[in-house]
Amino acid sequence: MIHYFLIPVYNESANLDLLAENLLSSLPGRNKFYVFVDDCSADNTVSKISSLFRPEQHHVITKERNAGPGDSFNKGFEWFLQQSDNKDDIIITMEADNTSDINLLPVMVALSEMDYDLVLASVYAQGGGFEKSSFIRKVISFAANMFLRFVYNIKIQTLSSFYRVYRKELITEIKNHYNPIITEKGFVCMFEILLKSVRLNARMIEVPMVLKSLNRKDKSKMKVLKTTGHYIRYILSKRAQKA
Repeated sequence: MIHYFLIPVYNESANLDLLAENLLSSLPGRNKFYVFVDDCSADNTVSKISSLFRPEQHHVITKERNAGPGDSFNKGFEWFLQQSDNKDDIIITMEADNTSDINLLPVMVALSEMDYDLVLASVYAQGGGFEKSSFIRKVISFAANMFLRFVYNIKIQTLSSFYRVYRKELITEIKNHYNPIITEKGFVCMFEILLKSVRLNARMIEVPMVLKSLNRKDKSKMKVLKTTGHYIRYILSKRAQKA
């Protein structure tokens, strides 16, 4: 059994030292492999990854053009399904900017091993929250989550977090039922794959997490207003398809 880490990267050189330290020390005694998908970084992200991880413990997927995190996740999931030969393998997705609390990972993996298909780190679950974030950003994020939960009748509290643990069987089922696994290029991708999981009756559970914004060495890659527009477009496009 292998614990695969899938992490999209884009100009993350400043965050990589702490990220490598956290990843390499996590889940001691477990068989781990790290997959990075580079979205055409303009800095030394790729070369730095190679200097921080041994060749046999990581793989970097490079892209010919910048196409967003959704494209990166889709390529990473496809690579995982091609390489994994054990039905019990799991795939852990997270941000590269160290905002994901690595200390939650043992609990998340333990829940996955209790037959939960998808384990999500949640800032909106009781006990979760934001270490530091602007009031406007919190309001927009909360309102967007509430609206999407209402429209799609989803009980999950946090819909867009990268930090999740997927069982291989769920990714395989999404691939077989929908194909491609993810079509959205931007940050809406996390909601897309969550919605597909809900519709396939996946067993899901949330773990409260405080988003560690102070660990990030640079600004967030997500533009709130632009991403909000992408969510609106996504909802309207799905409604139009049903009409």
